[in-house]
Amino acid sequence: MITEKKFPMTAAGKAKLEEELEHLITVKRKEVVERIKIARDFGDLSENSEYDSAKEEQAFIEGRISSIEGMIRNALIIDESEFNTDEVQLGNTVTFKELPDGDEETYTIVGSAEANPIEGLISNDSPIAKGLIGCKKGDEVKINTPGGEMSVTILEIK
Repeated sequence: MITEKKFPMTAAGKAKLEEELEHLITVKRKEVVERIKIARDFGDLSENSEYDSAKEEQAFIEGRISSIEGMIRNALIIDESEFNTDEVQLGNTVTFKELPDGDEETYTIVGSAEANPIEGLISNDSPIAKGLIGCKKGDEVKINTPGGEMSVTILEIK
């Protein structure tokens, strides 16, 4: 029997995915079906860019729905009451200073299903998270990233 991949996430992250799924099913799916109906009225489907575009969007939406359903079905909820701030782990918010220029950055390490670097949420599978996990406050860490090696000092773990 094949074991499906587990998706670690917070309860809030799961709720956010459930909201996205609901929106895709109740709003976006209906909108794209309507776009397809309208595009069919434009004539010859073999030369109809509106129809092609709507069908591509439909495929994307259905793929995202399937993906989210799988993540929710295989969610592994992180118990926030068990967070350890002695060393970096999944669920922690970590502030570090990049060496030598001193730029401070703060990220929360989450499962891949919740990752959104723009919001400061990085996947536990990312190079930065992998480099930080298991380290303690005050540790100087070398992290291999696609852009090259970076050195950081961990300032705070929450």
